[in-house]
Amino acid sequence: MSTFSFKQFSIKQDKTAMKVGTDGVLLGAWSPIYHNPFSVLDVGAGTGIIALMLAQRTHAEQIDALEIDEDAYEQAVENFESSPWGDRLFCFHAGLDEFIDEPEDEYDLIVSNPPFYAEDYKTESEQRDLARFQDAMPFEELVEAADLLLSENGIFALIIPFKEEEKFIALAKEAELFPLKITRVKGTPKSEIKRSLLAFSRNEVSGIEIDELTIEIDRHVYTPEYIELTKDFYLKM
Repeated sequence: MSTFSFKQFSIKQDKTAMKVGTDGVLLGAWSPIYHNPFSVLDVGAGTGIIALMLAQRTHAEQIDALEIDEDAYEQAVENFESSPWGDRLFCFHAGLDEFIDEPEDEYDLIVSNPPFYAEDYKTESEQRDLARFQDAMPFEELVEAADLLLSENGIFALIIPFKEEEKFIALAKEAELFPLKITRVKGTPKSEIKRSLLAFSRNEVSGIEIDELTIEIDRHVYTPEYIELTKDFYLKM
């Protein structure tokens, strides 16, 4: 499927190995925006889906995305330009290390669905493997960038494998970024927790909001919570 249609925008994905997936949609719909971010940065944009979801959800004037893979970068630009929010969206063709060399701006919301590598996971496509491989963007580098680029009252949100949650929270704490909200995600009521949605800020809070989200009750029968989270985006929700 080379085009994925949402309620207010479409994603072309014929050029890139990174297709629209549940992780990106979860992060785009879940990321906290109660602080009315003026500027947003999406690190590792892929098709641009998370930036587009945040353009739909917020009034942010400046939504920047960063993508190192040339095909994905071109695809994100194309998706931004054909969306209703083209004037607020901009994609940089650069790696995180280049981008933080000369930081121009601070961001009120930084989001990332970082590439990670599941054990024993190799596909026939080297490009896709690179995109999934954590070496492409180590967690340390991501935390360092968030620390450098996050505005004083900003929020840094990401989705990672649940098994990495503890390690990531410890890394963030070293940079004085503290968890605000944690949502642990599982596919079905009986399956194990697979993902963690994490939101951090520079201010330590006493009551971290922690909850769990189950996606499906049965194959293609979605839970009320998942429908509530994604109904502004998915056509059939």
